[in-house]
Amino acid sequence: MNSTINFLDKSCFIIAGPCSAESREQVLQTAEQISASKKVHAFRAGVWKPRTRPGGFEGMGIQALPWLQEVQETYKLPVIIEIAQPEHIEAALKHNINFFWIGARTTANPFSVQELAEALQGVDCKVMIKNPIHPDLQLWIGAIERVLNSGVQQVAAIHRGFHTSAKNTFRNTPLWQIPIELKVNFPDMPIICDPSHISGRRDLVFDIAQNALDMGMNGLMIETHINPNEALSDKAQQITPFELNELLNHLQVKEKSTANPAFNQQLNTIRNNIDKIDAEIINLVKERLHLIENIATEKQKNNITAFQLDRWMHILKTRTDWATEQNLTKDFAEKLFQLIHEESIRTQIELMKAVPSIK
Repeated sequence: MNSTINFLDKSCFIIAGPCSAESREQVLQTAEQISASKKVHAFRAGVWKPRTRPGGFEGMGIQALPWLQEVQETYKLPVIIEIAQPEHIEAALKHNINFFWIGARTTANPFSVQELAEALQGVDCKVMIKNPIHPDLQLWIGAIERVLNSGVQQVAAIHRGFHTSAKNTFRNTPLWQIPIELKVNFPDMPIICDPSHISGRRDLVFDIAQNALDMGMNGLMIETHINPNEALSDKAQQITPFELNELLNHLQVKEKSTANPAFNQQLNTIRNNIDKIDAEIINLVKERLHLIENIATEKQKNNITAFQLDRWMHILKTRTDWATEQNLTKDFAEKLFQLIHEESIRTQIELMKAVPSIK
């Protein structure tokens, strides 16, 4: 049954189920209510749970696999589980489970991913790769490449957010630009969003899920538990099957394109105007960098460092003030001028290397 699933068969591929498989009763009751909605395409459950520190609930292990096999047979829902070691693959296949995800901690370790990739060679399965815990696109790409090189035909990515030092309301910062860059590298690969791990709170799951669909992601993985408040892991971010059904009913799945000629003509007109403005921006940046070259020359003549803290603080303060006056966000202005300033410093250093100072 599992081998017939294709992520791209659905405009929005939905995976739901508990963070952890805790008991046969919990698994089957959750699966029964999830399957009743007819909106979920696969059932997830953690069997082996990697914990940051020892002593926490680390999953029921192999004894949970018969429960999940029963879910597949009874409710016709393909089951997806996390794998972290080759032995996990072997045990799952014995229970007719061949739909896997590689977790964030494992993705961050190329040795572990390579071991899994070698164990997956010749296996008829589907594999989804979560982004690494920290925002490292190359690690994510590397893990995907290792699985693809093993011969697995159906591979997808899972965006579950990143651990950063940024202070926000989320458990893991979305950093949407990173999955966008991943899509550039793998245009045909589905990306599924995990709003549960991004939000860390059940009241934020819907907004993150809608954002993901608005970004064009191919589906969602949502942690769903029959009794979230009693869950043995990640209770704060899990929702009930009823809440899942309500959430899915209210989500808007948008099309990626349309054949409407009037819309396309209007969109092209607006985009042409954007292109003209972008060309002007590039020209202005070029002019700015020309002035930076002049500054570099003068600094070199006077034996002055490229970086000047007072000037940078002045730029940061004035540019963010100017931006907010134009109803642009301070955060956007800071990021924009950090990029410009980094290029300015790089330019100065390169020029100062080439021109000897006048002593």
